[in-house]
Amino acid sequence: MPDTSSRATSSFGSQAWRATVELLSSMRFAIALLSVICIASVIGTVLKQHEPAVNYVNQFGPFWSQLFLALKLNAVYSAWWFLLILAFLVASTSLCVARNAPKYLADLRTYKENIREKSLEAFRHRAQAEVRGSPQDAAQRLGKLLVTGGWKVKLQPRGTGWMVAAKAGAAHKLGYIAAHSSIVLICLGGLFDGDLIVRAQMLFGDKTPYTGGGRVSDVAPEHRLSERNPTFRGNLMVAEGTQSSTAILSQSDGVLLQELPFAVELKKFIVEYYSTGMPKLFASEVIIHDKHTGEQTARRIEVNHPAHYKGVEIYQSSFDDGGSSVKMRAVPLDGTGKPFTVEGIIGGTSEFTRSGEGRGNGEDTLTLEYTALRTINVENFGAAKGAMASGTDVRKVDLKSAIDARLGAGHKTTTEKELRNIGPSIGYKLRDASGQAREYQNYMLPVDTGDGNPVFLLGVRDNPVDAFRFLRVPADVEGSMDTFLRLRVALAEPALRAQAARSYVAQAVDAARPDLREPLMQSALRALEMYAGTTDDAGVKVGGLQAIARFMEQNVPEAERTRASEVLVRILNGVLFEMAQSLRQQSGLPAMENNEQTLAFMTQAVFSLSDAQFYPAPMAFMLDDFTHVQASVFQVTRGPGKNVVYLGCLFLILGIFAMLYVRDRRLWIWLAPAGEGSSYATVALSTNRQTMEGDKDFAMLTEKLIGAKPTARSPGASE
Repeated sequence: MPDTSSRATSSFGSQAWRATVELLSSMRFAIALLSVICIASVIGTVLKQHEPAVNYVNQFGPFWSQLFLALKLNAVYSAWWFLLILAFLVASTSLCVARNAPKYLADLRTYKENIREKSLEAFRHRAQAEVRGSPQDAAQRLGKLLVTGGWKVKLQPRGTGWMVAAKAGAAHKLGYIAAHSSIVLICLGGLFDGDLIVRAQMLFGDKTPYTGGGRVSDVAPEHRLSERNPTFRGNLMVAEGTQSSTAILSQSDGVLLQELPFAVELKKFIVEYYSTGMPKLFASEVIIHDKHTGEQTARRIEVNHPAHYKGVEIYQSSFDDGGSSVKMRAVPLDGTGKPFTVEGIIGGTSEFTRSGEGRGNGEDTLTLEYTALRTINVENFGAAKGAMASGTDVRKVDLKSAIDARLGAGHKTTTEKELRNIGPSIGYKLRDASGQAREYQNYMLPVDTGDGNPVFLLGVRDNPVDAFRFLRVPADVEGSMDTFLRLRVALAEPALRAQAARSYVAQAVDAARPDLREPLMQSALRALEMYAGTTDDAGVKVGGLQAIARFMEQNVPEAERTRASEVLVRILNGVLFEMAQSLRQQSGLPAMENNEQTLAFMTQAVFSLSDAQFYPAPMAFMLDDFTHVQASVFQVTRGPGKNVVYLGCLFLILGIFAMLYVRDRRLWIWLAPAGEGSSYATVALSTNRQTMEGDKDFAMLTEKLIGAKPTARSPGASE
């Protein structure tokens, strides 16, 4: 008895296999894969790739950042699911080509001369006429005419008649094969030049990403890739006067070190800027040292002009700081502590206590991280002028200027631009003992922001995604912030506050009214005490203009607050001015003149002293001197799959061109005897696309071949 169960199992298995192959090779499946790849590419473009995990937490929050990291959206193009989709797309397109290419190639070789005569009457393009000569003579004559017109012709005798079969535009079928093969080639080249080889070494070669720090030379071999690695793409940073031979390959969970067969020495880095402060040109003059032969090759690398050496391409990617040395002066902003000087290197750290006295070893420890040195900072000061100009009389309208401002180039705007380089700045982080850090950016030179009074800009932000908030410290006539700092320290001393109040009262009260001195003295002392900072009932220290505003709200009727606040602020300004003059005299400096510049300085000082209580650090570090060292960031790649991708792109262009602009046409002419010395010809044409141009070509073709016009057929008829 036959084993029907095994046959049923085999039949079911073969059906499942055919269904799987049918699904993989279908156009619907390929389009679905392409759609997913497009969506993933959009995500990889919008979401910054290979950023530190803390950046995603700061920007999206803990929940979404963990979800993004779990889905590998921070490294889309090297994610396992993205590579798997590419592999399925390669398999799907390859099966599609394997299924259809044999039929298309067979169709290229055949002329379909065995078509029946009656079938020609069903074609949309059809014409009939009587031609001279016997069927054989007419067939040979018409065949030669078609050959001269670029057609390939085959003649077939049938009894008393002859069939002329011709074809043109066979490259249309080759276009289909080329276009689909190009997708396979591009995907294979992308897989080979991507992270597939590196991940295979991590999976089968005991290579693991490195997550620690320290020197490159101390990294263990299991985190290094060999010089013979067939494909890689990494970054190489080289400072001026140094050389490096190890590239960094970023992975989603760490980095891998790629050993290069050569070392790159940076002799000189060249950078030029536009007036906007954006880099116009950056180039590197390097020497490539061959590790095996010792040969030295000098090259110049620019953007879009890479260097090629032993199958590795070296691109100019960007530039960075190469370890500039900086000297900074710590100035206390909380009214306590003493100034001191620190020196360090960009990328390094220093430790000290909040008071600045030596190294700390407890909760009082602060770690200073030198993060960035920028020698050029170009800012737009036109917006400030525009804001001031907006206060002009609206009745005075220059119609011509208004029209010119809005017509012309598409990029023209009505906002005036005044670009100005405001000098070097230093960026650093202060990290406390618990590991929490804030980022700071302080400018070296005082900046005139448009009001005529230069200020030192001290920036701070809590998160990298936030914008900097700036404390504006006014510069005195000597161009320093010393007068401001003396005021900040003196406000914390009751004796100095009392001395300044007495000096102010002596200047403000007429000698004929001695009865006003004591009330004014008490008001001045009270204003200074509140401004310097007092502790409220809740134990919170409140100072500055906010303390004065709170006092007004609690003790002065609403109807009298405006006038009372003006009087109190006027007293405060006068007392602070006398305090500043006294402090300058004690320091051996000339007194400030009573002019507009002094008025602007004192006005800004009142606001800055009030805002200084919110500065989150006990001190600010001002840049005194620096030695700038540039570094080039190169992208080094070895991509043997690049040529495969180029070949695929060529196939894609040729294939699309062939499918869109080459028409696959088939022509049949049936010649039957019609009488003595003549034949009856039936002409039919088949084309892959029905166009008006095809109708005109068929009309010209039938006129040339048989001298007849096409026979009209109903629109519903098919070929």
